Amino acid sequence: MRPTPMDRPPVTVRVFTQRFSSTPRGARLARYLAVHRLDAWGIPYGSAVSDTAALLVAELAANAVTHGCVPSRDIEVVLRLDPHTLVIDVSDTRGERRPPPPETVTTADPATEGGRGLLLVTALATRWTVLDRVPVGKTVRAELELSSHG
Repeated sequence: MRPTPMDRPPVTVRVFTQRFSSTPRGARLARYLAVHRLDAWGIPYGSAVSDTAALLVAELAANAVTHGCVPSRDIEVVLRLDPHTLVIDVSDTRGERRPPPPETVTTADPATEGGRGLLLVTALATRWTVLDRVPVGKTVRAELELSSHG
């Protein structure tokens, strides 16, 4: 017997999409609005998930602004929340400057000032990847399993 729609649990997916200027100010605003949206969805400020998501959005948006900036082109942040996972997508319009694959991000040169952001993403996200963005650019996706961030 096939289950009817009434037999299945409801599917609840929340989505937030916003474009931001490709500037440090835009990256800060992305972080602020992400935690504000999560709070509206029932993930309170200061919780482990909210704090981790804030760091992930901040790092991915800062990377998009720093390495993916194309003059007069915005970055885009998308949050998708289902009962098990928070997905954070940060997109820019520069496709040719891609971060290294997640499995190759292992250490940072202590003599340099930068280069630690993807180490942070690797440590905090359940998984992350780089996707092509249609029609142009790339999306860095970080996923956070909610069960592991009680």
